[in-house]
Parts: sequence; structure tokens; C-alpha cells
Amino acid sequence: MMNEKELLEWYLSAGVDVICGDEPFVSVKKPSLPTTHESVDTRPAITDLAQMSTVACKNARELCEKAQSLSELEKAVENFDGCALKLTANKTVFGDGNEHARILFVGEAPGADEDREGKPFVGRSGHLLDKMLAAIGVERSKCYITNILMWRPPGNRTPTGAEVAVCLPFLKKKIELIKPKVIVALGAPAANALTDEENSISKIRGKWLEYAPQPGVSIPLLPTYHPAYLLRNPAMKAKSWFDFLRLAKKISND
Repeated sequence: MMNEKELLEWYLSAGVDVICGDEPFVSVKKPSLPTTHESVDTRPAITDLAQMSTVACKNARELCEKAQSLSELEKAVENFDGCALKLTANKTVFGDGNEHARILFVGEAPGADEDREGKPFVGRSGHLLDKMLAAIGVERSKCYITNILMWRPPGNRTPTGAEVAVCLPFLKKKIELIKPKVIVALGAPAANALTDEENSISKIRGKWLEYAPQPGVSIPLLPTYHPAYLLRNPAMKAKSWFDFLRLAKKISND
């Protein structure tokens, strides 16, 4: 049985951002105003749920500021209760790989296999990613692999904007601690979250973008198709192969 806070967080994870009162909301006209436009009472701009999301994001940033290593950050995530997805997930999927990796791979969220094992990209998508890395002579163990979200959305649904916003500080802190030479965004959600843009993957895949955490600092970012998409659309594997060749050329020149 969930308590009130957990119930509100559950609603937030489902995308509910407006709370209705016990009685129907009715617009009430202001009396006798000397204007041709009628004035009505409106709802508060910030609901309780939106406020909870704001507080959760603030708490996430504060935890990130204190973490001085990936292990400290992982412990902070284990104690973080600001994302309602944690209530329904089986395991926290923090990340996996070399903490000093030159290449950082970022996906969107864990799937069912990842939720069971507690590691990212261990299912069919992960096996395909391993083969793609091997094809360009890169060992998975020398990379770091993670997602924006560290908990699986129920039924693999699309994460809400609030869930992404709450988890994003932890992803950015991972990047700060690992200091990769290159970031590979697997899918549009990962690329858009790191560039603060809204582009389709077909528009940006294979193009070198930049992740700029602060003025004067930038990391090359290469968007490409998510392996799960390639499993559904095998014809697109050729395009991803060219993207990985670009990646191989980039790291060989550094």
C-alpha cells in the first residue's frame, strides 16, 4: 500500500500534472469590471505535483554536487527517492564499464533484461551493440555504457519529461566524472537530452554534434540509431555501420 507521497509520485510518473479538487472547477466572473473582457479566476500556475518534480530535480543536483567518484554517485542514486520509477523497477541500472573510458554510450532507459540483471544493454540490443563494437575493434569493457534513466518505465513506455529532468543531473555528473573523449548517443532521446534540442534521429544521425556542459568545455557527440531500432529495422544497419566507422576514425585521430 503506497503512502500519500508515493501515490503522488506515481501520478507524476504517469504524466499527471494537474490535481482536481473535490468539487468541479467553475470559472467565476469578477463583478462589474469596466472592461469589454470578462475576467475569470484561474488555477495556480504550479501544482503540487509540479512542485514535487522541482524539488526532486533540486535534490538530484545537490546529491551530484557532493559525489566525487562514480561509486559515491551510485550510492547517492541508491538513496534517491525522487523518481517514482524506482517504485516499479526491479533494479537500479546505474551504468557499466570503464570509469576512465574514452567512449561513453548513452541510451534512453533500461529494458526488461536490464531491469532483471541491473546492467545496461545486456539483452538483444546489448548483444548487437557488442557486435558493432567488435567490428570496429573496440572492446566493450573499455567503454562506459549507461542510460538517461536508471529505472525501467513500466511496460517500456516512453519516459515523461519530468522523469528525464529528474535523472538528467545524474547522467551529466557521470560524464563529468568519466571525462570521455567521445559520447555516442543511441537514439534521439539521448542526443536531445544532452544537446537540449528536439531533433529526429534521421536528421542528426552520423553528424558530429557537441555536448557542452559549461562555457569553454565541449565533448564531441555522435548520434546514431539505437540497437533496438536496428533489430526492428535491419535495413538501417548499414547506416549505423557508417556511423561506427566515423567513431573509429575519430578515436584513432585523438
